[in-house]
Amino acid sequence: MIHRIINKARRLFNVDNKLEHLQQQQRSILREIEVSRILEGRRLAHQLKTLPVPERIRDVEFKVFSQYGDDGIIQYLVSKLDIRTDTFIEFGVETYEEATTRFLLLNNNWSGLVIDGSADNIRRIRQTPLYQDHQLTALHAFVTAENINGLIQSAGITGEIGLLHVDIDGNDYWVWKAISVVNPVIVIVEYNAVFGSERSITVPYQPDFFRTRAHHSNLYFGASLPALCQLAGEKGYAFIGCTSHGNNAYFVRNDRAAGLPALSAREGYVASKFRESRDEKGNLTYLSGTERLAPIRNLPVYNTHTQAIEML
Repeated sequence: MIHRIINKARRLFNVDNKLEHLQQQQRSILREIEVSRILEGRRLAHQLKTLPVPERIRDVEFKVFSQYGDDGIIQYLVSKLDIRTDTFIEFGVETYEEATTRFLLLNNNWSGLVIDGSADNIRRIRQTPLYQDHQLTALHAFVTAENINGLIQSAGITGEIGLLHVDIDGNDYWVWKAISVVNPVIVIVEYNAVFGSERSITVPYQPDFFRTRAHHSNLYFGASLPALCQLAGEKGYAFIGCTSHGNNAYFVRNDRAAGLPALSAREGYVASKFRESRDEKGNLTYLSGTERLAPIRNLPVYNTHTQAIEML
């Protein structure tokens, strides 16, 4: 009986050792992949420094850690603009594995603040070697127009910063409008391409706005590109273009535009092609183009020109 227990314990010990060895191998492989991605990103970033002003900002895209091609756009802008404070703010980062500012942190050694509404996501970020090796602050909070300035100040950040990225799938317009404690050179804001390129509209402000709860389709969120362009003008920014995937809009402060041509919303609008619509049971419906308007037709939106509620 004792021998059977001892043998079983030995087998379990061997299994544990093998599992730990496999996990170490996996971590080593992932690290090698990350290093390769960073080196390739650095090579591409170096090439961008010699390029003239592109016809479209999306022509300089490349992806290292960003969801789509934002890494390339950011590296191009950082190399061309007069940025005196290498600090960024990004919120809606999830675990920060796929994020707009991650390559900026690792390649350019910027410092920054990231915020996410999930405590588990923030815990995971704080447990990574990246958090120890770089000057990064990670805060757990559900961002609202009322708390965003306090959150930024709590991280010791005020005044001019290099870059701000607003991506919360909801009150993006209202939160950017509310931000007053920092003065970014570059601002990236997610826009809802489903709202089109003509109407200057956003979802009405609700502090607890949650995209899926607001409407099962996941298509009712954020602001149209014209609404963000109007707000940008009020804040002293020029719209310079969108990503090729039709999700992020780029704005540069007028006093640091460095010859980048300003665009109207109509000129720079890019229609999104990703198909993320869902039915009432949460199943993907794969609606495309203007088909995506049907499920959210007649929902209320706020017109930023008339400052009145109207129907979508």
